[in-house]
Amino acid sequence: MGKIKVTTCEIEGLRVIEPAVFGDERGYFMETYNYNDFKEAGIDMPFVQDNQSCSKKGVLRGLHFQIHYPQDKIVRVVRGEVYDVAVDLRKGSPTFGKWHGELLSAENKKLFFIPKDFAHGFLVLSEVAEFAYKCTDFYHPNDEGGIIWNDPQIGIAWPIPEGMELTISEKDQTWGGLQDFEK
Repeated sequence: MGKIKVTTCEIEGLRVIEPAVFGDERGYFMETYNYNDFKEAGIDMPFVQDNQSCSKKGVLRGLHFQIHYPQDKIVRVVRGEVYDVAVDLRKGSPTFGKWHGELLSAENKKLFFIPKDFAHGFLVLSEVAEFAYKCTDFYHPNDEGGIIWNDPQIGIAWPIPEGMELTISEKDQTWGGLQDFEK
């Protein structure tokens, strides 16, 4: 391996990936995805779609998941900084309902692997953030589920700076909680 450093998280399946960055006076180069390296790290699946979004400071997206067509994801930030969160929704998992958060930025260049059956969301901490992610299934518009971002049962410690105004879509403000998902 050597081209990437993979760190496991306290929730099985989640991984933080740090690519090797080669820099000099001109700038830098890095591989953001190499099938062989990821396969060696245990991330061996076909990615079929790449997505990118741009959001302003205070935008909170999520917590989203796919119902019938779950996706594994590799997420990263290409500009700015976000606090990225994954919540374990795997039935029977010993960490069901637990969450992990990771600071992703253009500066730290970290990638976050989120397996199927996790809810996902992020909060933009910089003035603007461009967020890119690879998925193992195509987007199905009528297949999205969600859990409210501030569900007290999950208890995500979002790093919301004092005075930050959140911008949350109407849809993301109306999701139910984890107990509704369990039903």
